[in-house]
Formats: sequence, structure tokens, C-alpha cells
Amino acid sequence: MTNKKVMVAVAMILSFGVVGCAQNPYGDAYNVDEARTMQTVSTGTITKLDAVTMNSDGESTIGTLAGAAVGGILGSKIGGGSGSDIAAIGGALAGGALGSSAGDAVGKRQGVNIVIKLDSGRTVAVVQQVDPNMIFKVGQRVDLYQQGRTTRVVPAN
Repeated sequence: MTNKKVMVAVAMILSFGVVGCAQNPYGDAYNVDEARTMQTVSTGTITKLDAVTMNSDGESTIGTLAGAAVGGILGSKIGGGSGSDIAAIGGALAGGALGSSAGDAVGKRQGVNIVIKLDSGRTVAVVQQVDPNMIFKVGQRVDLYQQGRTTRVVPAN
């Protein structure tokens, strides 16, 4: 296999990893294994909203691995013998660092911390990614769908 084919194959494999991890982060997204499972529903009123930044570790890891792989391949093309090995190691380290930085930037999301006074009298807070189609307001009635450790806030009907 030629060097160009190897690089294309590595890039395709790593891109499948990134696409495989992508998902709808909003309150209206469910995984297949969540279908047909019971959720607890609570209703309340929003008392406070705060903008937050959400960070994801997944993109950083994939970015690091992708950058290291590409950097190592490109570095191995420099020099010959032990010089090529040293360049490959240096390329992998540099590529990993650059990939990690790029992954961190991609992994940042705008979120909202929603403080809700439930009808039961209890006050709770839920952080979820901002959905441009679901903008909340203080005083708004909302439903909370809870299943295990996952809670979603949606406007009450």
C-alpha cells in the first residue's frame, strides 16, 4: 500500500470515530436503549437561568489520537533510519498536542443551568445544552423527564 493510501485509510478510520460519537445533545434526543423505558415526570416553574459552557472529553481524545496518527505518519517520511524513527515520534507528539487542542475547541458547547421550583416545593437545577428551538424564560412552566441519572427539561404543554 502506498503512503498516500495509508494516510487516506487512517483519516477515514479516525473520521468514522468522530462521526460515531456525534449525537443530538438537546433535551429532545434519546438513545435507542431509552425507548420503551419508564421515566419519572415532574412539573415546575423556572426561577433562574444561567448561561454555562459545557466541555466534552470525547472530542479531545479523538483529536489527540487522530493528530498523533497523522503526525507520526508524516514524521516517518522525514530522513532515513534512526532519524526517521525520531521524526515519527516527534511528529506523533506534535500531532497529538495539536489534535488535543482542536478537540477541546470542538468539544465546547453552550449550555444553560435551569433552576426549577417543582410543584412539590423542592428546588432542583438541571444543566443541558442550549437548543435554539427551545428557549426558556424565568417564570415558564416546564416538565422534567428523569430516567436514572438523566434528566431533560422541556416546556410544559
